[in-house]
Amino acid sequence: MQKIIRNDSVCSDDTNLSKSPLGDLGVIKQLLLGKTLNELETLVNEVGMPSFAARQIADWLYKKQVRTIDEMTNLSLKGREKLKETYTVGRSGYSQVQNSEDGTQKYLFPVSGNKFVETVYIPDKERATICISSQVGCKMNCLFCMTGRQKFSAQLSSCEIINQILSLPESKQLTNYVFMGMGEPLDNEQELFKALEILTADYGLALSPKRITVSTVGILPELKRLLEETSCHIAISLHSPYHEERLSWMPVEKAFPAEKVIELIKQYDFSHQRRISFEYIFFGGMNDDRRHARDLAHLLSGIPCRVNLIKYHPIRGVNLPETNKEAMIPFRDYLSSHGIISTIRASRGEDILAACGMLSSLNHNL
Repeated sequence: MQKIIRNDSVCSDDTNLSKSPLGDLGVIKQLLLGKTLNELETLVNEVGMPSFAARQIADWLYKKQVRTIDEMTNLSLKGREKLKETYTVGRSGYSQVQNSEDGTQKYLFPVSGNKFVETVYIPDKERATICISSQVGCKMNCLFCMTGRQKFSAQLSSCEIINQILSLPESKQLTNYVFMGMGEPLDNEQELFKALEILTADYGLALSPKRITVSTVGILPELKRLLEETSCHIAISLHSPYHEERLSWMPVEKAFPAEKVIELIKQYDFSHQRRISFEYIFFGGMNDDRRHARDLAHLLSGIPCRVNLIKYHPIRGVNLPETNKEAMIPFRDYLSSHGIISTIRASRGEDILAACGMLSSLNHNL
């Protein structure tokens, strides 16, 4: 059993995101973190600060990563006091961390409404990946996913999304940012796109889009926007080349069939820079035979893509069969021999329920 370490001194500015940020007169303070430059420009105009203060605030939030308005020392004292009347930074630390035998770490972050999300840090030689959550629970209700079993209870704000990154103890070591945590990112469209802008813009963290991957079940209107407005990598949760079979595991197949998703993807160029990948979880004896490999190769033909083969990680209350790496090798080799790059993803953090499909704040005794 892995030891759970509680962080009793949750680091924050003058508030914790799991509580209402109340000012001296009981006024709910708004959060600065997660605001885009355009939003900050509107904000400084409303409080009577000069327009150039918006970029200064963005610099403090995203480059210097301060926790309090008082630290924004190139703003006038009067401006800082005026800002503090209505706003607070909005940083909040984690409340628990679990450490896996393989080096993976899973953090529990408080969010508004006295709720929590899990965030995973995965070190791997020269790579250091953060698995970011976008919702508390998930509406998609995929049979094999513990987050879906938890059901949906809240959208995360862009502040709560960015806070997971900045307040991760290993934040400075990160090389890869993946929206593969709790929730369906494209079901939280507005806040996701704000977070992506902040992560990649010159006023924000200025990350290359090639360091960011958004994983989705394939919500078509929002996927089209992701394809057209960003250059981030995209991972599609697929798991079967057959409509009825995928539908039995993923209810979203009814509204957005995989064939329609792939039809959309084929309209875009993935031969340079951006990468498209497909996630394929193996259920032993169900979707791992030669027939599935053949028809998957046919479905993806013409797309310069990668297929990530993933071992199913059992979750409570679900009777789906496991598989092993040996059974995955022929499937991988078939795809590779038909021009589709295919890799078997190593399971990380399974002993602390941090592997693919296992995230849920219900895992904790809160």
